[in-house]
Amino acid sequence: MKTTIKHYNELSLDEFHDIIALRIAVFVVEQDCPYQELDGKDKEAFHVMVEKQGVILGTTRILPPGVAYDEPAIGRVVSDPESRHLKIGHILMNASMEFLEKTYGSRLARLSAQTHLVKFYAKHGFVSTGKTYLEDGIPHTEMLFQEKE
Repeated sequence: MKTTIKHYNELSLDEFHDIIALRIAVFVVEQDCPYQELDGKDKEAFHVMVEKQGVILGTTRILPPGVAYDEPAIGRVVSDPESRHLKIGHILMNASMEFLEKTYGSRLARLSAQTHLVKFYAKHGFVSTGKTYLEDGIPHTEMLFQEKE
């Protein structure tokens, strides 16, 4: 497997197509949640991709500070249902956190987690801010990275 991080401007048309196709397959079709997938923020984002033999198995996007929150934001974390046994989500989060450290000098980031995944994100240093809400009919919890003391 190969992990690549590219800014939107560096993505090929095929890569962007495959990222969006995977996100729609999971967030819209699998989770039965019709919502506006293309929100304009992808153009400002860095996209983390995990590929195997040229097929994108997982992706996430990192938004620079000021786009969604004051801090950088990690979002649209998704892995192919047939590949979840490979722990793609952990690979994506590890690569995202390393990118934040390298690019911004800190792992500080905020994310909007589907509430059933709070424990997953906690394994990567995120803690709930206490803010919970429905987003597109799905319970979410806002989380912030917390440096370990």
